[in-house]
Amino acid sequence: MMKGKGFILVTNDDGIFAEGLDVLVSELKKRWDVAVVAPESEKSAVGHAITLSDPLRVKRFSKNGRWEGYAVSGTPADCVKIAVFALLDRKPDMVVSGINLGSNTGINVIYSGTVSAATEGTIIGIPSIAISLGTYTDPNFVPAARFATKVVGAVLRKGLPRNTLLNINVPNVKSESEIRGVRLTRQGMSGYAESFDKRVDPRNRVYYWMEGDKIIEEEDEGVDDVALLRNYISVTPIHYDMTNYGVMEELQSWFNKVEWEK
Repeated sequence: MMKGKGFILVTNDDGIFAEGLDVLVSELKKRWDVAVVAPESEKSAVGHAITLSDPLRVKRFSKNGRWEGYAVSGTPADCVKIAVFALLDRKPDMVVSGINLGSNTGINVIYSGTVSAATEGTIIGIPSIAISLGTYTDPNFVPAARFATKVVGAVLRKGLPRNTLLNINVPNVKSESEIRGVRLTRQGMSGYAESFDKRVDPRNRVYYWMEGDKIIEEEDEGVDDVALLRNYISVTPIHYDMTNYGVMEELQSWFNKVEWEK
């Protein structure tokens, strides 16, 4: 188990100007030392991309004198890497990524820059969590920030299993009393029915805008999307080993019988 003491690196994928980041940092600073290293602009759905072919540019950032940090030209994973290996004078005890505007559940987890930042922290060996709010409109980040503080305290005391991070999704409520509880969940398989809207710009050039509606077919409250829809906080332990161990034996048997072409 990995344990920490109380120096928290906060990042996100919505960018350093995002309200969710501000609310999270303000809440965490009440109890711990906090460093902020986040993308200079929105980097949603970039997954675990890192920047190799361009330089990373870093600017100091101040949020109305309430907290300071660094704005980075790269991705969320870049932010964690450069924070740990170049910007900070000590290794963080924990990485917290969020609070994302919009849930990161189901197949979205693969695309999520929020989750990928926490994954990068885990790869480096730092206990990490990602936290998202289940809405894109009229967000109330305060309950999520307060829950994040509880989780951070617990993780700093108890640690997390090696190579494991927590992906947390919080329902958007006006009052914390509306939250029905916490569910330890598995990642569901919910995806999107996607389409591309064909448009023409003022110079008569064709472009496409992707859109889609989320499809949730599962009903088990042990699934992240379902728990969130029913006003539970969803906490999913995830890891970056993508091996499907359940089919190893079956495939081994299959491969043993293959007559390989010469």
